[in-house]
Amino acid sequence: MTTRKVTANIAITLDGRYNGPGGPGDLGSIVRYAATDVSRDQMTRMCENATTAVLGRGNAQGFLGYWPVVATDDNADPRDRGYAKWLVDTEKVVFSTTLTDAPWERARVVNAPTAEAIAELQASGTGDILINTSPSVLKPLLAADLVDRLYLIICPEIAGGGDRLFEDGLPGSQWTLTFQQAGEQGEVAAVYDRVRG
Repeated sequence: MTTRKVTANIAITLDGRYNGPGGPGDLGSIVRYAATDVSRDQMTRMCENATTAVLGRGNAQGFLGYWPVVATDDNADPRDRGYAKWLVDTEKVVFSTTLTDAPWERARVVNAPTAEAIAELQASGTGDILINTSPSVLKPLLAADLVDRLYLIICPEIAGGGDRLFEDGLPGSQWTLTFQQAGEQGEVAAVYDRVRG
C-alpha cells in the first residue's frame, strides 16, 4: 500500500486569517503579496512533487476563469505560467455538494466526507496530493490530522476579522520548519512538515 503525502498551500495574515472581515471575497490583506517573488517561488515549490490538486468548488470555478489563460500567455511570469500549466494538466479533485459535472478537464467531482476521500487518494497513485488554497478542504484535514506539509505565505498584516485557518479544537501537533524565505514587503514563505511518531 502506498501512502502519498498530503500537502496544502494557503496565505494567511499575522492573526491567522485567510480572508478579512468582509468574508471570502475580502482578500485585501493577502492579495498584494500574491505576485511577489517569494510567493511565486513558493507556488513553484509546492507543485514540484504534486500530481493531484484538490480544490473546493469556489476555488475550482474561480481558478478556471484565470489560470488556463495564464498557461498560454507568453508574457506571463514564467513561474505563473509553470504553475498554470501544472494546474491545467494535473489530475484535479473538486469537493462539492452542488456540482454534478467537473468544471475542468482532468477533474472529477467528489461529494463525500473530506477525510475519507483524501485517505482513498492516499492509498493509490504516486506523488503528493496538494490541497490548493482551499480552506473548506484543508480545515477538516487539519482536524483529522491528515496534513503532512504546509506551504504558508504569511502576510505582514492583521486583518482584525475574517475566517481563521487554525481554530480552537484542533488536535495538538508538532511541526518542523523545513524552508523559509522573507520578501521585501515583509511577507514570509514557510514550509512546515508534520512531525509524526
